[in-house]
Amino acid sequence: MPTQATSTVKQPESAPQPTNALDRYFRITERGSSVAREIRGGIATFFTMAYIIVLNPIILSSAADKYGHHLAGGQLATATVLTAALTTLLMGVIGNVPIALAAGLGVNTVVALQLAPRMSWPDAMGMVVLAGLAIMILVATGLRERVMAAVPLGLRKAIAIGIGLFIALIGLVDSGFVSRIPDAAHTTVPLQLGSDGHLNGWPVLIFVLGLLLTLVLLVRKVPGAILVSIAAMTVLAVIVDSVAHIAPMNWGLTVPKWPGNPVAMPDFGLVGKVSLFGGFKEVGVLTGILFVFTVLLSCFFDAMGTILGVSDEAKLLDEKGDLPAMSKVLMIDGIATAAGGATSCSANTCFVESTAGVGEGARTGFASVITGALFAVALFLTPLATMVPAQAATPALVAVGFLILANSIGDIDWADWTIAVPAFLTMIIMPFTYSITIGLGVGFIVYSVLSVATGQWKRVPVPMYVVSAVFVFYFMMPALGLTK
Repeated sequence: MPTQATSTVKQPESAPQPTNALDRYFRITERGSSVAREIRGGIATFFTMAYIIVLNPIILSSAADKYGHHLAGGQLATATVLTAALTTLLMGVIGNVPIALAAGLGVNTVVALQLAPRMSWPDAMGMVVLAGLAIMILVATGLRERVMAAVPLGLRKAIAIGIGLFIALIGLVDSGFVSRIPDAAHTTVPLQLGSDGHLNGWPVLIFVLGLLLTLVLLVRKVPGAILVSIAAMTVLAVIVDSVAHIAPMNWGLTVPKWPGNPVAMPDFGLVGKVSLFGGFKEVGVLTGILFVFTVLLSCFFDAMGTILGVSDEAKLLDEKGDLPAMSKVLMIDGIATAAGGATSCSANTCFVESTAGVGEGARTGFASVITGALFAVALFLTPLATMVPAQAATPALVAVGFLILANSIGDIDWADWTIAVPAFLTMIIMPFTYSITIGLGVGFIVYSVLSVATGQWKRVPVPMYVVSAVFVFYFMMPALGLTK
């Protein structure tokens, strides 16, 4: 009886297996990450976006509603931190992506300068809640995801690059390395080096040293490069400020001083102070709907661009350029919009600063859990959380901007001008207008027009034409007198 031959074929090596329940739930090993990287990434993201704890209360409290009422800064700080903590934790646990959420800067400006002067603060925040509910309905019906799937891969890459350039510019501006030239200067140059055409002062030097340190550490592939740079520059900034006695205004919003009392009890007085439909009584049904639409549009596409950009940088997109868990992520983003209105801190949305954590190696929602937990701690340690000056944190944004561009620009088909031209416009208009939404709108419209003009209209999905038409209407609203 013949004996069975023993197989000598080499079996393929099995993929790395998760080591514990935490690893299995967040798929840390599966995505090529580690717990240490996720922790570093979560911390880096927190510190690069911690400025919102200071900035959001300043923007909202500086405006008065129709009746002359101002929101209290301390209550706004609590609402800002609380909502950022809850929504970011939700994104980490349910969405499992390294994307943090907090009050959106573009949206809070709309709320403060466009909604509040026409109604009470609770009415204005009610508009924000309604916009969030509308977003959740769009996600539940699958419309929002279909709109995102309709965007061609080349344009998605351009969105990621545009966000990279945008956050790099944010880093340069927030650090004081460049500044806007006032219109009174009667010059065609909108930006200048430093505050007067030169680099002056210790704070800017902190930024320059921080940027050089970040780049050196990245080039040398030092683990935790971004976080190491932020920590080192914060320590240096505290020392420099104590020795040189720098005027607080030269640091900007955050002065690097060790707080006398780092613990402060949170004030939840604004939570739940919202009127869902009161604003319609103040401005009328049509104007009220347009206000809700304005908030919805800004949140919808700002989040869309950020989600795609951060996910692409984290290598979470599939071969078609789609995020497998997109519906969950989009639903959480809609919940965050409504939650921001419910707590009176304005709509919360996905933050492009999440790319700082991705740059540290974050690939899963565990990084968002870390970021959310730090926001939760910041409820009681707001003075300590805000001691990191912009000059110490913003070098990370410039470095990550480069990383995004380097990883995405080669994937655009520059030979196909119907893609290359809208991609180019999307990339440059985002930083030039300081708006992700406007860059997206221009890119979508130009792509649709060029596709029709070249006889390739059939390749454009119907949702793309619909979104392009919506953007045309959005850009025409001021001319039609619909934004007054």
